[in-house]
Amino acid sequence: MSAEGAKGRQTDSNISLGFVLYQNDRFFRSKLYTRRRATIRVLSASVRGREPNVVPQHVEMIFRPRNISGTSLYDFSCVFWNYSQKDWSTSGCSKGNTSDGLMRCFCNHTTNFAALWSYRENYEYAEALGVISIVGLSLSILGLVVTIIYHIKENFFGKSHGQPSNLNSKLALLCIYLSLLAFIITFLSGVQNSSRQIDTEVQIHNRTNDILNSDERIEPDSGSCTAVAALLHFLLMATFMWNSVYSTQLVLLVRSMRRSLPTHWTPLSVTLGWGVPACFMVITLGVSYRVDNPLGYRQEEFCWLAALDKKQQFNFGKPMFWAFLLPIGLILIYNIVLLVLTSMATCKVDTRLTSNKKSSLRRRFLISLSLAVLLGLSWTLGYFVLLSSEKTHQIFSILFCICTTTQGLQIFILFTARRRAFRATISRSISSFNIPLNSTQYNLQRKWKNCNMNQSETYKDLSDIEVTTSKTL
Repeated sequence: MSAEGAKGRQTDSNISLGFVLYQNDRFFRSKLYTRRRATIRVLSASVRGREPNVVPQHVEMIFRPRNISGTSLYDFSCVFWNYSQKDWSTSGCSKGNTSDGLMRCFCNHTTNFAALWSYRENYEYAEALGVISIVGLSLSILGLVVTIIYHIKENFFGKSHGQPSNLNSKLALLCIYLSLLAFIITFLSGVQNSSRQIDTEVQIHNRTNDILNSDERIEPDSGSCTAVAALLHFLLMATFMWNSVYSTQLVLLVRSMRRSLPTHWTPLSVTLGWGVPACFMVITLGVSYRVDNPLGYRQEEFCWLAALDKKQQFNFGKPMFWAFLLPIGLILIYNIVLLVLTSMATCKVDTRLTSNKKSSLRRRFLISLSLAVLLGLSWTLGYFVLLSSEKTHQIFSILFCICTTTQGLQIFILFTARRRAFRATISRSISSFNIPLNSTQYNLQRKWKNCNMNQSETYKDLSDIEVTTSKTL
């Protein structure tokens, strides 16, 4: 809109143009549009003349949105302030073409104009799993599968089946293996977010002029990534809870010199091992999850609990801290105390640990190492990763990745491969594996000038393999 255009329609008329630019929206408090990052400038325009037709019926405005670090423009709307509704309205305004970063708005009246922006985060979707993680987790899956099969065969269907000795401990071990295996499989197959925001098309070229509800664009939750995050949360919490249940049972058995615990320990163990993690998962979902804003519960890049704020700084109010790091930290401290008590009690009870100095140190080390691996004490390195500086951060990250991803393999080596019964079973399986060989007969003929001779030879091995060779000369 220009003064020259207005003068062209009315000759010898006094035309007054008035513009007021508001640097913020203090006088335009909206209930429909929530501003968190963007700044709103409001432009008020008025045109007056002697005759009514001097008032323009078509107003064109061009806006250049301000860039916000780490975001990109997703959509905008052309609005004016409706004093009767005391809020923004799109009546009489429309969106124009966008080019070169300029947004065009058209309105058929002159009031208080504004352009409402909607930005979305520019997420960096890095690969969630590196080579070390994939290899370590794959080996852990293989080791846990073999361990579970052998554990069920020996303790529930083998010679010890039906005996009440250590039934609670055997059940706790099986639940540890199962929950850890389920966590690893879910992590490998679903931690990468398949419904990424970056795959959705921006709406700045859309001519639909609707009032935006916020200056932050968050895609509605599709459900799959949130379900994976909740399942990972539950399975990992269950693994640590069963670790604590098993270590508690072990301390009670060693210190009381009993072969088994009372029968009421079985339902109590199941309630603690599976029920407490389920309660944590449900409470976390109920408190922090919203369908229209799933990022309050989970991350956008990966299907895991939310941890960082808008400035990419660790936020203690996010579920990652109070729903995972805090309870897991308490469980790890509890397990470390039980590990010390178990090691001390075992060394006092087991006379083999004091037979000679060298054997005693070796047995003590293996017992402590096995329990430390089973109780997941390698996860304490994750807290050092969070607290470390730039120089040591990479070192702790590599150690944490190697130790945690190969936990299933370590359990297989320390709790299954070291057992004589398992090695004997594997040895029998290999020795009983036969390769069938067929009897082969060869006929060789050769002509002599002066005579013909026939000769047959048969060779037999001492084993059941028979080879027959016939030659004719």
